[in-house]
Amino acid sequence: MAPPPRQKHIPQRTCVACRRSEPKRGLVRLVRNADGRVAVDVGGRRNGRGAYLCHDPLCWDLALKRRALERALKIEQLHAEDRAAIEAFARNLRAEPEGSATALPADAPEHA
Repeated sequence: MAPPPRQKHIPQRTCVACRRSEPKRGLVRLVRNADGRVAVDVGGRRNGRGAYLCHDPLCWDLALKRRALERALKIEQLHAEDRAAIEAFARNLRAEPEGSATALPADAPEHA
């Protein structure tokens, strides 16, 4: 009798706002580069310290309000331009149905 096939490992990450754990691909990564600047890392592969947020715009607002991003990325304060870019990205998110892996802007068609 052959051993059962191994299950593929799925990396888990935690949203810094709501603390919910999900598969890495189900969250959006923000990255702090060597200059201390923060950007949204949609592909999830940029170099630097990362923090993860849900696709829920409320989590993004909460993370900015509670300074969770600053703590997770180990920075004193978000640069004003970085904060504006993060807020703009959050405005384009919409809450996703369970099991969906990508966020769509609020004005995007449901089926392309």
